[in-house]
Amino acid sequence: MFPILPKLFRRRSYRTKDISAANSGLPVIAAQSPIPALVPLTRPEEETLEEPQEVQVTFCQEKWPQARQKMPKGLTTSLNFFTRIPEFNFGTDRMAPAFAEIVETITDAFRGASPYLLTGYALLAFYILLQVFYVFIYLVAPRPREILRSETTYKHIEDNGSVSYAKPLPYWKSTFDQREKSLREKGNVSNFSNSIEDAEVFISLVVPAFNEENRLGIMLREAVEYLQKEYGRDALEGKVNGSVRRRHKDANGSPSGHTESGTDDSKREHTGWEVLIISDGSKDKTVDTALEFARSLGTESTGLIRVASLVENRGKGGAVTHGMRHVRGQYALFADADGASRFGDLGKLIREIKKIEDKDGRGVAVGSRAHLVGSEEVVKRSFLRNLLMHSFHLLLWILTPRATAAIRDTQCGFKLFSRPALPYIIPYMHSESWIFDVEMLMLAEAAAIPVAEVPIAWHEVQGSKLNVLWDSLGMAWGLFILRAAWATGVYRRT
Repeated sequence: MFPILPKLFRRRSYRTKDISAANSGLPVIAAQSPIPALVPLTRPEEETLEEPQEVQVTFCQEKWPQARQKMPKGLTTSLNFFTRIPEFNFGTDRMAPAFAEIVETITDAFRGASPYLLTGYALLAFYILLQVFYVFIYLVAPRPREILRSETTYKHIEDNGSVSYAKPLPYWKSTFDQREKSLREKGNVSNFSNSIEDAEVFISLVVPAFNEENRLGIMLREAVEYLQKEYGRDALEGKVNGSVRRRHKDANGSPSGHTESGTDDSKREHTGWEVLIISDGSKDKTVDTALEFARSLGTESTGLIRVASLVENRGKGGAVTHGMRHVRGQYALFADADGASRFGDLGKLIREIKKIEDKDGRGVAVGSRAHLVGSEEVVKRSFLRNLLMHSFHLLLWILTPRATAAIRDTQCGFKLFSRPALPYIIPYMHSESWIFDVEMLMLAEAAAIPVAEVPIAWHEVQGSKLNVLWDSLGMAWGLFILRAAWATGVYRRT
């Protein structure tokens, strides 16, 4: 712009001289004039704009019409739109011909290619997309953090009423791994089975708790009363419902998996309980509440309630998985700390799981609220909550395997596992969020473990930490990532 300014001023000054000479009557010498006097003068502004504009229009018109026929309609509209707006014209008019030439070259290459070559290109593109998808899932798929040493200990109330020192939690997988390692060293891997060490009690209850000082005591009282009545000392002495042998008969009239004799050993196989409370990084007095409740039971049951604390919050799934690693029972139940599920329905779950157990004793019983969908409590919920519930069920039906998708209520916090089923599920858990229930059921299905869905009583409890909208969206996202991670091999049974 600046080099042309002197020329503009010279032309204007000469024109003034030329006109003044004509008016004075002096002769005009055309040969010495840079611009002849008889030639119409053009404005400098028009000269500076015409030449580049002429070149641009000619340059664009050479290949642009041909390129438009080969471009997608949406791309052509976008390029035309930006070309018309000077403020947003970042060289689009100059890039269009080059882009058109690229499109023309690619089109000509594919036009003359054989079908086999085109198929190869398509497969290569599909393979690249799969690799990109795998990398994406690998980066976003959640992985459980390492367990800290302090998290593998527990506290309980001693007989004198004081809090015990931190004691190591028993870990059934340690014995399981040692047994497998020993057999591998001896070369007897074929004789190895996934059976774990024998149970010490009949039922283990795992309670995940995060800032539950206000609701935990009520739930524990109901649970302990039932456990003591059905599987405690009263059950051992046969004072409840006649005898243990009557209470645990199966459909054929004989005790499931045990002899017909009424010996003490037979009775003890159906008695004994423990409660393992996992404080999931609680910041309130959840741990103190649990220990104080254990102290209130007296010396008879204080040692049966154990409290383990996670240093940082891992989520409900992480707390449940952590507790399941350290159970001692023949059956392991996890129940929510809010007490929304009626604990007395545990008997129904045990009866149903005994009916479906396979020859190795593996089985899972799932408490279900599906029969309450048309009840007054559910109908009174907000439209958004019911919509999200049905939308999540639709996603489950689409994304999960057949047996898991057939379960009508996967999210109920009241599930029972037989001890032989634990090695097939717990060591391979990855999800620590609300979606962990689905992964448990998917792992059970993959291991061909029978699953029974059992209707239970349930009621709404105030104080839920679930954000209906955001947690529902998070569960949908978690379900997609979970299914994709197992499908692509990001998660493996190794």
